Amino acid sequence: MAAVGLLLAGCNPGGEGVRSEGAASTTPAPKGAVSSAPSPASTAAHKKVDAVQLMKDDPKVSADVKKSLYKPCAADEYPVEVTYASLTGSKSPDVIVNVMTCADSVGIGSYVYRRHAGAKDGYDNVYANEQPLVYAGVNKGELEISKQTYAAGDKVCCPSGEDVMTYRWSGGRFTPHHRYHTDYSKTTVDGGTPGDGTGSEG
Repeated sequence: MAAVGLLLAGCNPGGEGVRSEGAASTTPAPKGAVSSAPSPASTAAHKKVDAVQLMKDDPKVSADVKKSLYKPCAADEYPVEVTYASLTGSKSPDVIVNVMTCADSVGIGSYVYRRHAGAKDGYDNVYANEQPLVYAGVNKGELEISKQTYAAGDKVCCPSGEDVMTYRWSGGRFTPHHRYHTDYSKTTVDGGTPGDGTGSEG
């Protein structure tokens, strides 16, 4: 667990124009997850969302993920991270939600919700990814989905690499835009996994 905590330290997405909420100490952000300002006014007046209840009421969220939201990990802290950013061109910031496991903070689901106005104000699930080790972030105004990859013999703390896919909002949905893969170097003085590596586009 100490190794996992060290690996995850400093990987939280954050930056001007993007607001993140949640326990920073339990965020399993992959090394490539980056958040940057999509627009100066994108989060100027975001409406805070009860992400846990939103997901419990969402039929697109699997039963396995909802099971992890039955009760808090500790006190009133649920294993979720919420980020507000402009991804879909809506007047209101979109809501990016990452769900992790309580035990080891491993990503088990990433979602994007877009606010809609109508007879009943609410949010639509416009993106869902429930692969293991998934993490959603924002990079230059685009949705960025990261997934750590492990080779045989890798420890939980030290994946061999990472797959990243960026998506753009087009025609009322997210469409794949760019993909790349990074192989992490295993050679460090202290035996940990370094933040740099060699990348290859796919």
